[in-house]
Amino acid sequence: MANRYVVPEAKEAMNRFKMEAATDVGVTLKHGYNGDLTSRQAGSIGGQMVKKMIEAYERGSK
Repeated sequence: MANRYVVPEAKEAMNRFKMEAATDVGVTLKHGYNGDLTSRQAGSIGGQMVKKMIEAYERGSK
């Protein structure tokens, strides 16, 4: 099953968010396919995205 967005319009925003997180951790992403990333690089990007989401939630709930 392919990844699908509940709100299709959110796809571009998620791509920008992913690029920003990659920049934060020093990983260069290309637009499109990035299958040449190491597991460590991909995990760093995902971890940074989660960290930013938690921070945003905590700022909003105070």
